[in-house]
Order: sequence, then C-alpha cells, then structure tokens
Amino acid sequence: MAKDSQTISSLTEETLNAEDNLTAVSFDVNGRSVTLSLDPRVTLLDALREHLHLTGTKKGCDHGQCGACTVLVDGMRINSCLTFAVMHDGQAVTTIEGLAKGDELHPVQAAFLEHDAFQCGYCTPGQIMSAVALLSEPVQHTEDAIRENMSGNICRCGAYVNIVRAVREALANGSLTA
Repeated sequence: MAKDSQTISSLTEETLNAEDNLTAVSFDVNGRSVTLSLDPRVTLLDALREHLHLTGTKKGCDHGQCGACTVLVDGMRINSCLTFAVMHDGQAVTTIEGLAKGDELHPVQAAFLEHDAFQCGYCTPGQIMSAVALLSEPVQHTEDAIRENMSGNICRCGAYVNIVRAVREALANGSLTA
C-alpha cells in the first residue's frame, strides 16, 4: 500500500511539474495569428482540436496511417497527428475550416459535394485537404496518379471512385490554391 501511495505522489508531482514546462507556440491558423502555451509533447492535431476547438480535422488512427488528420502547413500536406505543435512555430496552418471564403466553398469542397465523394464523412476533411495540396504538387494528374498520391487517405466507406472524380473536376477547373 505504501508503494502505491508513493507512486501516486510521484505522478502528481510530475503532473504539476509539466505545467511549469509549457512552451509558447505562435502560428497562423486559417489566416488568424494565434499563440498558445503548450506542453512540448502536444501534437499539432491536439492543439487544433483541443486548444483552438477546430474539430474539422479528425483523429482517426493517431499513427499517421489513415490521413483523417491531414492539414496544410505552409501549403504542404502533413499528418497532424505525427508532428508536435512546437515544430510549427511561425508557420501557416490551414485546416478544413480555413478553405471556404465565407459562404463560398473552395472548389475542391464544391467538387466533393457535386460528385458525392463521401459517405459517413469522417475522412472527408482529410481527403479534401490532401486533394487541395495535390493540385499544386508536381505530379501527373492522371487517374492513376491521383489514386497513388491520395493513397495516404483511407476511406473506410469506399467512396474512392467519387473522390477521384471530384479531384479530376477540381483539376479541370484549375483549382490550384488553398
């Protein structure tokens, strides 16, 4: 029993000390400058969801295997569950909430709606963010290349055919920026 109370006491002390080790992180999120005080171990995904309440970016596997957490950092797509928020100090982060301009959807968002490129919708934000980045990446825009370059985003419902159609439409309409 004494050993258990010693362990609990030690854990409580660690928790208290963790609050002393917060780091200021400043970045531009969806065009808005923000500064957060975070434990250096907080992922970018958790900073967005838990601290900024931007819940469009989803936590799927938490291992970088499903793509549900895809966001753009300085225009490049990343899995936000695999990176610490402190690593992006001074950078621009775009989430699904930052794509639309008021009531006007980003062309990729509109293409996803037009082509019914979702079913349950859980993977959709990550799929859209990945597609937005893909449009400006130096890859061929063939159906096979789209499938290959979107392969880091899993849709468990199997909406891939319509996702590819939506990306192809966005390409045809010249939707090249976030």
